[in-house]
Amino acid sequence: MTSTISERLTALGIAVPEAAAPAANYLPAVISGNLLYTSGQLPLKDGAMIHKGLLGRDVTVEQGREAAKWCAVNILAQAQAALNDLARIKRIVKISVFVASTPDFIEQHLVANGASDFLAEVLGETGRHARSAVGMASLPLNAPVEIEAIIEF
Repeated sequence: MTSTISERLTALGIAVPEAAAPAANYLPAVISGNLLYTSGQLPLKDGAMIHKGLLGRDVTVEQGREAAKWCAVNILAQAQAALNDLARIKRIVKISVFVASTPDFIEQHLVANGASDFLAEVLGETGRHARSAVGMASLPLNAPVEIEAIIEF
């Protein structure tokens, strides 16, 4: 990829927002050695949850993919705040995707693709990562998706 991360984000119509402040007694991101660990990021856009509820009941797979993408945008916001420059990212090592879903919902992996596809599109090979996608009974603030990341810099 010859374009910059910023150019790719602009082409997608996405401006990385200010990193969200923690909602309780935790740090939004922690650096240990050359790794950045983000706390779970919710699907917030312009300060509001883009979808709410459970996959398989209130939220479609496509809406879940969009929610996962916005979790990934917010992961980049935390990385920007911690590293001062997204170009410092050497690799997204792993993301853990938590999907609030009904007991019979089995497409968590398809929801997680919203984040994985976005990170690969914006960061290229650097954005390809290991991943877990798991179903949850519920998530904070009735979010359908929450994602945490491990980032090498």
